[in-house]
Amino acid sequence: MVTTIISAIVSYIATSIDYIVILVVLFAQNKRRKRAVRDIALGQYVGFSILILISLLAAFGLALIPQQWIGLLGLVPIYIGLKILFEKEEDGESQEETIDTNRFSSFLLSVAVIMLAAGGDNLGVYIPYFTTLNTVELIVTITIYYVLATVLLYFCKRLAAVKGISETVEKFEKLIVPLVFVALGIMIMYENDTFSLILSWFN
Repeated sequence: MVTTIISAIVSYIATSIDYIVILVVLFAQNKRRKRAVRDIALGQYVGFSILILISLLAAFGLALIPQQWIGLLGLVPIYIGLKILFEKEEDGESQEETIDTNRFSSFLLSVAVIMLAAGGDNLGVYIPYFTTLNTVELIVTITIYYVLATVLLYFCKRLAAVKGISETVEKFEKLIVPLVFVALGIMIMYENDTFSLILSWFN
């Protein structure tokens, strides 16, 4: 059981390092919006849960999603990044509140999809790893994953609250946020060889 615990911790850390940048930017950008902070946490859990479910289904031969199709989810962070980049600035508190409400009405879903899109490497590790575990080991592993997901959220929220980081994100928000999300989307599509899939549609 000790081996199972250690393996679970190592596999989670190895596949979740890329989430740190995403979560820190999201928390720093939205630290004053309680609803958004809540949606970031819930969205992370939803996206992670879908990854676990897909991994379990694939591990037991019940589902198989081509890696290239998973990469298409990279279009979501690209869209969000470009939307923020070209979003017009508005004046006035009431207008700002309206924008926030509109922007984050589906924020939870957006975060969930981003987490899911960034989880291509998670699937690559979880699926073969889950096939080696018995029922008890699988339950222990998934429980540890959720505990570590909570720790990751707390760590990123605290890191985003560091004065230098939060001030930098706020000052250069219109540049940093689109850059992070567009780069993330391109990376997701590249790592899943999705560009080849898209090019094949035009051949």
